[in-house]
Amino acid sequence: MPTYILLSSWTRKGIENVKDSPNRLDKAKEGFRALGCEIKEFWFCQGRYDMVVMIEAPDIQTYAKALLKLGSYGNIHAETLRALPEDEYREIIAAIP
Repeated sequence: MPTYILLSSWTRKGIENVKDSPNRLDKAKEGFRALGCEIKEFWFCQGRYDMVVMIEAPDIQTYAKALLKLGSYGNIHAETLRALPEDEYREIIAAIP
């Protein structure tokens, strides 16, 4: 299943209610699962991003739907990276003419 890395930072609303953040994470996991995605890893970070999340989804449309739903709550700003595992990376490099 395709993997997406979600880089996110709290909005003003999100940080004002930071104590509720663990509950929001639990709800996000449930919501993503209900839409066919799975949050595989979660990291709380220091630096430019507050959280890094690894998510698997069957396709970009399903992932986008889940991310738009999550974003509609107004607690985070998000940036997505499509992540390819090492074996796919090696296949791509080997296929370069």
